[in-house]
Amino acid sequence: MPPEKMTDRQYLEKQYQDASKLKARLNLHQRFSANKYGWQRWVFDQLKLPDRSLILELGCGPGTLWLENLDRIPSGWEITLSDFSAGMLAEARRNLEKRRHFRFEVVDAQSIPFESGHFDAVIANHMLYHVPDRQAAFSEIRRVLKPAGRFYASTGGDQHLIEIASLVRKFDAKQVSWGKGGASFTLENGMSQLFPWFSNIELYTYKDCLEVTEAAPLADYILSGRIALGEQEQQFRQFVARELESHGGVFHVTTVAGLFVSIPKGE
Repeated sequence: MPPEKMTDRQYLEKQYQDASKLKARLNLHQRFSANKYGWQRWVFDQLKLPDRSLILELGCGPGTLWLENLDRIPSGWEITLSDFSAGMLAEARRNLEKRRHFRFEVVDAQSIPFESGHFDAVIANHMLYHVPDRQAAFSEIRRVLKPAGRFYASTGGDQHLIEIASLVRKFDAKQVSWGKGGASFTLENGMSQLFPWFSNIELYTYKDCLEVTEAAPLADYILSGRIALGEQEQQFRQFVARELESHGGVFHVTTVAGLFVSIPKGE
């Protein structure tokens, strides 16, 4: 996704009007990750919260974090799933509304419609690079957290998916910005952005890589809104298949991801 599109709400509303494009991206990681424990299970491991907690997830998507951890949610947790996309939130509702833990709200992270000091935790799982005014979002997140509440913010690093970016540029040298869209909030620059609003900031990293053995899921990932090829799509799919073959049938992809955990600073 080009950097200029990462915070373009009109573009993002089209991208995330439903979960189809996101599923193509998740599919690549779910099928070809070397770490079989799984990202969502690992993120859940980091949620060190009381047995009775009020939790807000911003940018929940289809609710994947909770779908992959249904067996682990304490009975006393009350979870508000939110997304700026009504279509994406509708998918989360379809997936989870029969579960007693959840409520669903369309929410802009820059203006959170809850009273101050309400939540024990706020979660932003790979979504902050889509927020146009992150400082406004951080201010709002700090406001709605309890004084001892925790903020969990995950993102990728500068080298995340670097081989895929190189693959795209090899096909089309004009795609120089591909893969740089998430650079607005990364593992490398995230702590400095969080520091004015949060303290006791800790960074936990997730060890993984992708070993891709099929061309179609890799092409689907790239084509899921991250590159527009029009009539060249079939040509690109053939190119990806040739590249996979040239790598001996296994295309290695670096993944760099992690989670910042922090508490709100006092006013």
